Amino acid sequence: MKLTAALSALICLVPLATWAGPVDINTADATTLAKELKGIGPARAQAIIAYRTQNGPFKSPDDLALVKSIPQKVVDENRENIHVEGSRTAQAAGKSDSAKPDTAKPVKASRSPP
Repeated sequence: MKLTAALSALICLVPLATWAGPVDINTADATTLAKELKGIGPARAQAIIAYRTQNGPFKSPDDLALVKSIPQKVVDENRENIHVEGSRTAQAAGKSDSAKPDTAKPVKASRSPP
């Protein structure tokens, strides 16, 4: 009976050991990305950080596929654990689209005859 109870306790703990926590791909460090996301090792984790440093925060989990070494399959396998909350923080700090230069052409003022 003791063996059955011990085995039951062990079986209950297995899902906890394999569960990956949610990861904010805009704020997580390379170690966290590699540890928590399936198919992401140290090299891919560094590529994610390099991409977001160069291009700004990710806006959706699908943006992760824009990283050269990340296939869509890896994004799909991790979709439930990928979060992009850090993009809101970055936007609040002025690093959103409003930080891009204004490319609109200036409007010429028209003069009315005197």
